[in-house]
Amino acid sequence: MIPIFTEAGHRVVAPDFFGFGRSDKPVDEAVYTFEFHRNSLIAFIEQLDLKNINLVCQDWGGLLGLTLPMDMPERFSRLFIMNTTLGAGDVQLSQGFLDWRSWVRKNPDFSAARLLKLTCPHLSERECAAYDAPFPDTSYKAGVRRFPELVPDRSDTPGAELSRKARDWLRDKWTGPVFMAVGMKDPVLGPPVMQVLRNDIRNCPEPYEHYEAGHFVQEWGEEIAKKALKDFELFPKSIEDK
Repeated sequence: MIPIFTEAGHRVVAPDFFGFGRSDKPVDEAVYTFEFHRNSLIAFIEQLDLKNINLVCQDWGGLLGLTLPMDMPERFSRLFIMNTTLGAGDVQLSQGFLDWRSWVRKNPDFSAARLLKLTCPHLSERECAAYDAPFPDTSYKAGVRRFPELVPDRSDTPGAELSRKARDWLRDKWTGPVFMAVGMKDPVLGPPVMQVLRNDIRNCPEPYEHYEAGHFVQEWGEEIAKKALKDFELFPKSIEDK
């Protein structure tokens, strides 16, 4: 996706959450909380003084990212949403998610490369291996193991009340354009979950459905990014058909 955005003349800022990518990876699992991750995103935005943000989010990028505009509405312009949800704690989590959380509990040292190869069969071995690179051994995977446990599954779970406030704000007060894409083969945050989310976001049109994409829908991102930029009228006519 990033080359499509930059080719169209846009600046791309893509932070790694703590515990992932090139960010620090505290070994104490207790460090990783909903508020810890959310506050780090707020500090990141404020430190870089980001404005006119087109929020591109998937999975935890949405669980956390979609709670931000209500606290800094002057910084956000558009929402580009893929296979995610809001952790309001008052909606039954999908069976796909419950199965995923159970699997992670039983396999705390799972390989990201194997997971990506299974769900994104079009990726090369080298591309899949890049997902394993930040995790030389299990001690680096505390953040990875914690994320499934942080999804609010009850109304009193940390993050749930804040997510409900964000849901109300997005439903009643969001005024910017929205683009939604759904990887239709996702058993965790697929079409049913995304339809609920769509109903909770003001101005959200019918989603763009990608029938080959699974949970990691951004790995099919070239055509999705082009479609979003066209819908947002942010794709220069001179390059949109390249």
